[in-house]
Amino acid sequence: MNRFLEVSSMNAEANETVMVNEGVFRPKLLECLKGYGFSQLTGDLIAGLIVAIIALPLSIALALASGAGPEEGLYTAIAAGFVVSAFGGCKVQIAGPTAAFATIVAGIIARNGMAGLAASAFAAGLIIIVLGLFKLGKHIHKMPYPIVVGFTGGIAISILFGQLKDFFGLAYSEKPVETLDKLLCFFKHIGSTDSSTLVFASAALAVIFIWPLVPRIGKRIPAAFIAVVLGIIAVSVFKADVKTIGGLYVIRPQAPRFIVPDFRPLLDFTVLSDAVVIALLASVESLLSAKVADEMTGDRHYPNTELIAQGLGNMASAVFGGIPATGAIARTAANIKNGGKTPIAGMFHAIALLLSLLFLVPCMSLIPMPVIAAILFSVAYNMSGWRNFRNIITERVAKDKKILNIVELFATFILTICFDLIVAIIAGISIHVVAYLLHFRKGKQNLRKLFQ
Repeated sequence: MNRFLEVSSMNAEANETVMVNEGVFRPKLLECLKGYGFSQLTGDLIAGLIVAIIALPLSIALALASGAGPEEGLYTAIAAGFVVSAFGGCKVQIAGPTAAFATIVAGIIARNGMAGLAASAFAAGLIIIVLGLFKLGKHIHKMPYPIVVGFTGGIAISILFGQLKDFFGLAYSEKPVETLDKLLCFFKHIGSTDSSTLVFASAALAVIFIWPLVPRIGKRIPAAFIAVVLGIIAVSVFKADVKTIGGLYVIRPQAPRFIVPDFRPLLDFTVLSDAVVIALLASVESLLSAKVADEMTGDRHYPNTELIAQGLGNMASAVFGGIPATGAIARTAANIKNGGKTPIAGMFHAIALLLSLLFLVPCMSLIPMPVIAAILFSVAYNMSGWRNFRNIITERVAKDKKILNIVELFATFILTICFDLIVAIIAGISIHVVAYLLHFRKGKQNLRKLFQ
C-alpha cells in the first residue's frame, strides 16, 4: 500500500485507471481461460504455492490480532481467497484477512461475539455487491490520500500495542480492546516480563528483517515462514519454554463448515454500522490493491466486478466461519513477483491452505506465540507508512493544500489510535468537505487540483 500511495501522491492524474467497458460483472477468469496452456498453469501453481506459504503464518497471526482463533484466519484465506480469485475483476488479486481489519474485528468480537461478526461480515458483503452493481467502483478508491495514510498508520500502532503482551511474555488476565488501554496494561504489568519469551521474540523479529538480505534465497522464501519454521524447531527439538498456539487454542484438522449466520444482531444499529465500515474499508483496500497490481502488470482491472467478487468473498467467509477479508496488497505483489499470471494462482493458493489445514495442524500447533507477535510487529512496521507521513509533511504544494493535508493526516492518525476507525474516517472526510466548501465560498477556481 505504501508504494502505491507514494506514487499516487506525486501524480494523481497519471495514476487514474483507464476504464474499460466492463459491464456489471465480468470475471477475469473467463478471459484468462482462453488459450490457457501448461506453461501458464505451471507458473500459476508455483506462485500460488509461494503465496500460500506467505499467507499461512499471516492468516493465523492476523486472526489472533483480531481477537479470533487461528482457524478463523485460515477459513478466511481459503473461502474468500478462492471466491475472489474465481469471480474477481483483477487477474492476480489475492484476498484474505488483512491488518487493516484487525482492530475493527477485535472490537466487534468484544462487543457482539463471533455471531455478531458473522452477521456484520455477511451484510458487508451484500453492501459491497450493491456498490459494484451500481458501478461505483471507479469512485470508491478516491478517498483523500492523507486520510488513508493517517488511518493506516493508526491501525499499525494499534496492532503494535496489541502484541506487546505476547512479545514480552507478560502475565495478566485482562483483555483490553481499546488501543490506549492495551498500552496502559502493558506498562502496568511490565514487571512480569518473561526474559526467555522476550529473547525468543526478538530473535524471531531479527530473522524476519535480516532474512531478505540473504543472497539468492532471501527474496524467494518468505521471512515469516522461516521464522515460523525455526520457532517450531526450537519448540519441538530444543524444548524452548514459550507459549504456543496449540497451548492456547484448539485447531481442528477439518475443512471449513457451512454455517448460516444469525441475522438478528443486525437489528442492533451498532452491528449494522459495523457492516458499513467493513464494506467501506474492504472496498477501498481491495481497489487500492488492484491498482497496485495494474501498475506491476500493465493490465487493467474491472473495479465493479472486483467489488462484486469482494462482496461474495466476504459472504463466503462469513458462512464458513471466517472473518472479514479484502484484497491483500503484499500477497498480491508476491503473487505477481513469483510468476502468477491468472486467477488460477489465487485459487490454488486457497487450495494449498486448505490442504495445510487438513494435514499440517500438528505443526501449526507448535508455532510459538512470540513468533506470531514478531510477525505482527513486522506487519505493523510495513504498514505504518512513515515515509508517506514524511512525504506529506515535506511535499512542495500550495500552503493551503499542505495545511489541509497535514490536518487530515494527523486527525485521522490520532483519532484511529484514541477512538476507532469509524470516528477517524468520519472526522477526516468531514474536514475535507468543510475545507472544500470554504474554498468554494472564496471563489477558488482550482478546486479539482487543490482537493485531488
